[in-house]
Amino acid sequence: MIVKGKSSWASGVGLVLGLLSAITMAIGMYLGLVYAPEDAIQGNAQRIFYIHVPMAWVAFLAFGVVFLAAIMYLWKRALIWDQIARSSAEIGLVFTTLVLVTGSFWGRPIWGTWWTWDARLTTTLLLWFIFLGYFMIRAYAGDRGRAATYSAVIGIIGFFDVPIIYLSVDWWRTLHPQAVISVTSANMPGQMVVALMVCLLAFTLFYLYLMIQKLGIERMKDQLIDYQYALSEREAEGVTTA
Repeated sequence: MIVKGKSSWASGVGLVLGLLSAITMAIGMYLGLVYAPEDAIQGNAQRIFYIHVPMAWVAFLAFGVVFLAAIMYLWKRALIWDQIARSSAEIGLVFTTLVLVTGSFWGRPIWGTWWTWDARLTTTLLLWFIFLGYFMIRAYAGDRGRAATYSAVIGIIGFFDVPIIYLSVDWWRTLHPQAVISVTSANMPGQMVVALMVCLLAFTLFYLYLMIQKLGIERMKDQLIDYQYALSEREAEGVTTA
């Protein structure tokens, strides 16, 4: 049988990352919900910030990995790069969905609406549609090599929306708060900064954990496809010789 499970090394690393992400996530939630002070203007609605921003960071990180892996696939044509790209793209799409949802939960009490065509929201929604199209093309391209090539091109193009999203609050008049990296040290109390940094670490570890799990699944899927293809060729040869 060609299909094999994950290596013991990957399983061990995945277990460690899973435990670390769970521990830091619990600490981060305590810091964000209890330790950090209530925002003077937004009240407790601001506390969604401690999961909303790390989710956005993970989405951007995931699509950055897609960008690099897609370039490597187009250059080297090695299947592992396509497996990395599609694994990270799926994680990125999930987290982009969560960013849009949590952003709506925050916007309802603060802006008085679930959705507005704000520059950052609109460009984030565009990113979501781009990578939804990424998986639609993978599903309908047919040939595995063609699907990997087409989706690699989309992954590279789609990533350029990430810096646009980040800079949108500077380029256009927008309701969305300014970029976190530029204001953490200046306008946020120390407790909020600590809570945010721990949550960012927790979600980064969680992304790495998910990548190891998802990459193992994608590798087994490709091994199964190769096994089925080899089996069909054998059957075809048997029919021909008969």
